[in-house]
Amino acid sequence: MTIALGLFVTLGCMLAGYVWMGGHVAVIWQPAEYLIICGAAIGTFIVANPMKVIKDTGKGIVDALKNSEPKESDYLAVLGFLYALMREFKNKPKSEVEKHIDDPSKSSIFANYPEVLAKPDLTQFICDYARLHIMGNARPAEIEALMDEEIQTIRHDGLKPYHALHAVSEAFPALGIVAAVLGVIKAMAALDKPPEVLGELIASAMVGTFAGIFLSYAVVAPIATKLKTVREKQLHLYMLVKQTFLAFMNGAMASVAVEHGRKMISAHERPTINRVEESLTGTPEAKAA
Repeated sequence: MTIALGLFVTLGCMLAGYVWMGGHVAVIWQPAEYLIICGAAIGTFIVANPMKVIKDTGKGIVDALKNSEPKESDYLAVLGFLYALMREFKNKPKSEVEKHIDDPSKSSIFANYPEVLAKPDLTQFICDYARLHIMGNARPAEIEALMDEEIQTIRHDGLKPYHALHAVSEAFPALGIVAAVLGVIKAMAALDKPPEVLGELIASAMVGTFAGIFLSYAVVAPIATKLKTVREKQLHLYMLVKQTFLAFMNGAMASVAVEHGRKMISAHERPTINRVEESLTGTPEAKAA
């Protein structure tokens, strides 16, 4: 929604200012110039990136357009799930807890938190470290170092689409010049034409320079930045899991460990402790306790 609003304001103000100064909108509508610029940009993007990154870039753009950042309900769901899982660790034999980890799709705990199960990568992250805890051989410091490395890897992979789009945004002004040069070549071939015709051809060529700069700084770069922001905020869920698990492994009670995790959420997005307690007391596990 914010991306659409921002693009509307940007394009609207640009066109309004152009018309206000006496320009004609029809002059800057040059489909051939836009085809050259956008086609070259898409082609170089395909050349520069593996298919996995290309597909993830499409997914990342959709995430940016939908503003798919974790909401309070997502944080509460993850905290509630971790609380339930830690109570299972405390009250049940490890063999019973392991059933939940080995097949999350059939787990009664995961079934109570579909928001967590809907995130396969996060689910796998939780299960991997819960399994390490069940094995009982790894020390908390070792697990923390391993979590840090994996989160850094997830961040690196998640930001590949941002770097790909950023490279395209930097290329757009140069591609605009390419389109403009081709337009000038066309104009030079028509030097025998009347001045009004020649002027129209030169104006059409200059649209390429305008389009390249506009698409770079007003369209692609902002979308890339939004994609980066969304992906980095999605990492907060992993940081929450990490901090909660480490507190529990170091001997904290489940409710205290959850508070450790809550503190990892950004202050302006963090649910209050009362809100978390209300959420936890409403879970089947808490009622059974």
